[in-house]
Amino acid sequence: MNITRENIDDLNAVLTVKIEKADFGDKVENTLKDYRRKANIKGFRPGMVPIGLIKKMYGTAVKVDEINKIVSDNIHKYITDEKIEILGDPLPRQDDQEKIDFETQDDFSFSFELGLAPAFEVGLNKKTKVDQYEIIIDEKMRAGFVENYTRRHGEFTNADISEEKDILKGHIAKLDNQGNVTEEGPSNDHASISIDVVKDEELKKELLGKKENDHVDFDLKKGFPNDTEVAGLLNIKKEEAEKTEGRFRFTINEISRFRPAAVDQELFNHIYGEGVVSSEEEFMQKIEEEISASLSRETEYKLLQDLKKLAVENTDISLPEAFLKKWLLRVNENTTEELIEKEFDTFRHDLKWQLIRNRIAKDNEIRISEEELQKEAENITRYQFSQYGLYYVTDEQVANYARETLKKEDDAKRIADKILEDKVLKQLKEMVNPKTKKVTADEFNKLFE
Repeated sequence: MNITRENIDDLNAVLTVKIEKADFGDKVENTLKDYRRKANIKGFRPGMVPIGLIKKMYGTAVKVDEINKIVSDNIHKYITDEKIEILGDPLPRQDDQEKIDFETQDDFSFSFELGLAPAFEVGLNKKTKVDQYEIIIDEKMRAGFVENYTRRHGEFTNADISEEKDILKGHIAKLDNQGNVTEEGPSNDHASISIDVVKDEELKKELLGKKENDHVDFDLKKGFPNDTEVAGLLNIKKEEAEKTEGRFRFTINEISRFRPAAVDQELFNHIYGEGVVSSEEEFMQKIEEEISASLSRETEYKLLQDLKKLAVENTDISLPEAFLKKWLLRVNENTTEELIEKEFDTFRHDLKWQLIRNRIAKDNEIRISEEELQKEAENITRYQFSQYGLYYVTDEQVANYARETLKKEDDAKRIADKILEDKVLKQLKEMVNPKTKKVTADEFNKLFE
């Protein structure tokens, strides 16, 4: 086995692997002998199939497998030992492969193209200008958080007279030409109408100020021009709803009204647990903390995006683009050269950021510990649970759920990448010294337009 490297330029190289029979012959023979012991071929007792027949049936395939494995393992070892930083994977030269005859040859020479990672210096310093935004908390935000909690913990109650936000439940049936209820046509004993979503103003006005047992007659398609709404109202298929028309009568059996929870101790206990918050003042302090944490995540995300952009724009990185396009075409079966060309700018940007991120991590000896992975997984778990209103989950349950998450390779990698990005972001902040800029929520949102 002999491996040599030829540098084409700073970004491209060719590895040539020469392999002889001595490198793979014994492994091929041993594998074929194992095949012989296990072979079940008609006309021969187990283990008594002639080795010549086994070689004829499986010899070339086994030979190819062993050679590929030896070549692959040794290329990986060579790249590791020589500390060669590559992009993508080694690419076999197709024209060389076409000249090889595995049945007759015992000596082989394989050539592989390498895309080399470039040398560069990160182009950020204390003179680089970047804003770190701080969103001003206003009354609208506070009111929105309070409303979210009161609605989440509210309940439906019965009302006597219908109002615009009510839901009316009852019976709906078709009317004949004389205005009488008829059994012909669809009907529904459990129909439901939310008054505020009715688009026909005339019908909406008719539905207001009604009591139980009152009824409203209306033209179905005028009141509900959307066939999906008609299907839900009459409990029929959409195909049937498309053909259903005429006047219908809706008789009210129940008026249901949503009442948000009161801002009191019962609500505080529901949200945070018994006795954690004991006054409206403490509740508003909690709200302020939650808003700050939420806004901080948004502004940190914006800062990361801005720093990524600045790092890529200000860092001179050359890439082996011809090699990378060829590699992308080889590893993605369902892509085309045209599609790769179309999306290559995005790929180039992402790859440059990945190289910059890894360089900063390497230069600053950034590491990720098992404890950090577990803690971040727990933070993500708590946030997910809070989104569903699960505030009573114990620390032990969160920890167990997080551990199960980290057992999944994709999830563990995603969490590790987030930790790495956060640490690199912290390092980038120290490199550029961002200036705090206070903005309103509207001003901040416009930055993404």
